[in-house]
Amino acid sequence: MSDHPTDPATETFVAHRNLLFTVAYEMLGSAVDAEDVLQETWLRWVKVDLAQVQDQRAYLVRITTRQSLNRLRSMTRRKEAYVGPWLPEPMLTAPDVAEDVELAESVSMALMLVLETLSPTERAVFVLREAFDVSYDEIAAAVDKSPAAVRQIAHRARRHVDARRPREAVSPGETRAALESFRRVLDTGDLQGLLDVLAPEVVLMGDGGGIKRAALRPISGAENVARFMIGGIGKNKLPMTVTPTMVNGTPALLVHLDGEVDGVMAIRVEDGRITGLYYVRNPEKLTHIESETPLTLR
Repeated sequence: MSDHPTDPATETFVAHRNLLFTVAYEMLGSAVDAEDVLQETWLRWVKVDLAQVQDQRAYLVRITTRQSLNRLRSMTRRKEAYVGPWLPEPMLTAPDVAEDVELAESVSMALMLVLETLSPTERAVFVLREAFDVSYDEIAAAVDKSPAAVRQIAHRARRHVDARRPREAVSPGETRAALESFRRVLDTGDLQGLLDVLAPEVVLMGDGGGIKRAALRPISGAENVARFMIGGIGKNKLPMTVTPTMVNGTPALLVHLDGEVDGVMAIRVEDGRITGLYYVRNPEKLTHIESETPLTLR
């Protein structure tokens, strides 16, 4: 037994920390900002009179949601000044995240990008309701809306997301197969092979954040994407290695140039072909790809 027992507030916070981080990350798309939100949540939690709290988990989720909403509104201004497309921060995740289909989809790059198109309140309501199955009454308390208003927001957000998310769930095996084909043609520089693995309507988004070279606008269409990728590889004089990894619960590729991490490639797959290609090169967003980040919906 430890000679230094922790206090009840700390025990409760630690017990729910992974859940709170997942809530904040799904709302913000940034692991760095999610960590800051957890710190803010902790500072408020230790001032709470626990004797007055009936459901400590719900109370912690409420604090985290409010702090995430505050952060999300300030992030909107940062994104407006961001150089080029803004992509969610990728995180190395454990195999058990991929095995939890619901969790893997909720933190996938493809869905996180769809969530970017929601307003801050819509995103909070959608995440809490759809991913974490929080009651309408609890969500209402977290976002300072009536339960009736929250139901309407949830319906509107769900309809918006459903219109933009992948039509069918894709297994990790199918994603892994598409990635392996993609990796092979990158190694060979085979333009036709790349065209074969890309869907005609594929969209490439690169995030260099003004620090690393990346396309300043999304590139659409298989031929345009293929030529951009092959051209970029042709201009690169440094030795490149591309290795499989698991990011945000989904198979992805980790790219090294001359032995240094250059970025993470995640994809969206439909009908066996790549419809979305997301390349995060901004080094400020690559701090969570060397060690696994624990995530949970419970």
